[in-house]
Amino acid sequence: MPDRILRLQHVEVRVPDLELCAAYYTEVLGLIETARDVRDGAERVFLKCWDEQEHHSVVLRQAPTYGLDHMSFKVAEAADLDHFTTKLETAGVAVKRYAARELGPGWGEAIRFDAPSGHLVELVHGMERVGNMLPMTNPPPRPQDLVGIAPPRLDHVFVMAEDVEAFTAFFTGLLEFRLTEQILANDGHQLATFLERSHTPHDVAVITGPNGGLHHFAFWMDDWNGIREAADTLAYHGVQIDVAPTRHGVTRGYTTYFFDPVGNRNELFTGGYWVDPDFEPITWTEEEMGRAIFYYHREVNERFFTVHS
Repeated sequence: MPDRILRLQHVEVRVPDLELCAAYYTEVLGLIETARDVRDGAERVFLKCWDEQEHHSVVLRQAPTYGLDHMSFKVAEAADLDHFTTKLETAGVAVKRYAARELGPGWGEAIRFDAPSGHLVELVHGMERVGNMLPMTNPPPRPQDLVGIAPPRLDHVFVMAEDVEAFTAFFTGLLEFRLTEQILANDGHQLATFLERSHTPHDVAVITGPNGGLHHFAFWMDDWNGIREAADTLAYHGVQIDVAPTRHGVTRGYTTYFFDPVGNRNELFTGGYWVDPDFEPITWTEEEMGRAIFYYHREVNERFFTVHS
């Protein structure tokens, strides 16, 4: 099967205080502002990580509440939008199509539809390429004028759904994602699943919780030292750290969780493993869920399963 969906393209999140969050994401997290606009009466700020070539990977939208507006995945070819439109509509899913730049600056041609969990999902092709701050000939390893933590790229999004199995079937059956890991309850139903298209442990994951919920979105760091140093920066700036640097059992990755100023949970992530197309999914049992999520602490509390407030 060809790789039609390549990776997570961007997330758009709601923020009640746009200027405070824009300052946090640019000055503390170290993302780069690429544009602003007003859509449907709400101002938006467009951001990218330094090593991303395309126009944006995070969009902040002024709104009364915080949370996820939509998640967007990049497709390889324009024809892939037709492919998925046919599959979705055949399955009875309503699809809406948008021309390039119709949704905002830098945007490519896109389709949008709702997952069974109520999340708005987008597939996009042809985002404007703005470069990664490095020359294409004889580049240094990284720019010299980066600010804050400066993760090189967006990595994954982790959402919540009342029916994890329906969400997983939708993404694997219609959108052609591959299941890498799952946490199963004692009665056999899925408590959490981890799905990929980019040969990483996960591009999107889902855990039991309220429909439409955002658990977190994550940025990639190059190594474990980057995670530890980022936690120092977060603490220095008074950012609320949810989980101090530690390790996951699921994905084998290293992590720290924290909150933006209005309540959206962020993660810095590194490690993991390469996923081949014939990768066999890994299963964690309900008794080992604590170790699956936080391998060292071996436990999770109720707060982990709720949207932050």
